[in-house]
Amino acid sequence: MKNKILTAVSTIMILVPWTILPLRTFDWALESPAAEIMIACYAAFMIFSGVFTIISYVKANAQNNLMKVCLIVNSLYAVVGVVFLGMMVNTHFM
Repeated sequence: MKNKILTAVSTIMILVPWTILPLRTFDWALESPAAEIMIACYAAFMIFSGVFTIISYVKANAQNNLMKVCLIVNSLYAVVGVVFLGMMVNTHFM
């Protein structure tokens, strides 16, 4: 039962970063402070979802086929989130 819950949470975490696309259609989401905060929050969530999925896969032994897909996708999200945060920090201090 625990493995099914962890798999469901990891699967939902795959879909959440895509919700930034409809939000970016609003004018307020394209202005400087709101855009930076929103991107930083999404990047932090992507990093959290990658770490959560890795821990769920390794420590909780939730090793089914859907979890393997979630592991790959959320790990890629985590890497992209680190890159986005790195780019934001780099442009902020330069």
